[in-house]
Parts: sequence; structure tokens; C-alpha cells
Amino acid sequence: MKTFEEKFTAWVDGELTGKELVEFEASLPDRAAAEAEKREMQKLGAFLKQELAAQPFANEEFFSHQIREEIGRDQTAQDRHGTRSTWWTVPRLAWVGATAIALFVLFSVMFVRENAPESQSPYLTQILNARVDPVENPNATIAMFESQKNGDERVTVLWTEGLKSLPAEFAAK
Repeated sequence: MKTFEEKFTAWVDGELTGKELVEFEASLPDRAAAEAEKREMQKLGAFLKQELAAQPFANEEFFSHQIREEIGRDQTAQDRHGTRSTWWTVPRLAWVGATAIALFVLFSVMFVRENAPESQSPYLTQILNARVDPVENPNATIAMFESQKNGDERVTVLWTEGLKSLPAEFAAK
């Protein structure tokens, strides 16, 4: 059942018909005052519709309006969910880090096996055991520098000065 206010609003809007209209008009204590109020309310409604109608937007205003509405929807969604979601969440960062470490280990193992250090060269052993002939090469000096870096990585530099010719045992094999 409708309240008096609902029936009055429907009467002003012209939505009451038939038996309901007759019953409502009969229940009014002062019909002339009610009719005057109805006309005033209809004038007010027409005035508000005319003055508060949606203004057409120019392209720039319409675009800005759309952006503002989208921002408002985003903020409403964030308020509902409680947090702001980003692409770089903690689980994604963990997976990316684990993948990067796995790829690094895989490639490191592949290249280390491919470029495994060889044992000492037979030429170096031969040079270390040789002696310079003082008659043939009186001013010859041989200096050797060895450097041992990380683990098995060794560098040997052989510095010769005043050597006119190499002995026959150094011929290429």
C-alpha cells in the first residue's frame, strides 16, 4: 500500500488513473489548495528540467570528463579491493629472480665445461728444462713470471733477452 506522499507525487506527475485517482482526490481536505500546489510543483519541475539539463561537452571537455570518470572508477575499485595491484608483485619478483639464477647457472656450467683449462703445455715444460748455451748466446737471459689467480687459472710469462737463436730441441713438434 502506498503512503500519502507516494500517492501525492503520482497525482502531481499524472500517474494516478481510474478508481485510484477518484479515491485520492476525495481524500484531499482542500482540493483547491492541492490543485494550486500541483501547478506550482509542475512549474518547478519544468524549470529545473530546463535549467539543469546536461550541457553538451566540447571534445576536450568530453575527453577530460571520460578520464575523470575512469579515474573515479579505478579509485572505487581500489577502495573495494583494499590494495593497489601492480605488475611487479612479490611472487612475480621471486619467480623472475629464480629464473634468472637458473639461467645463469645453466650457462655458466655450459661455458665452464666447454672452456676447461688444460694441463701445463709440453712446450713450457721443455723451455723450463732447457739451458741457454753461453757460447752461442753469451748475453741471453730468461726470466719467467708465474701468476696463479683463482683456483686452477695460471698464467706464465717467459721473458727472453739477447737470445740469437733457439736451440734445436725447441723446434715445433
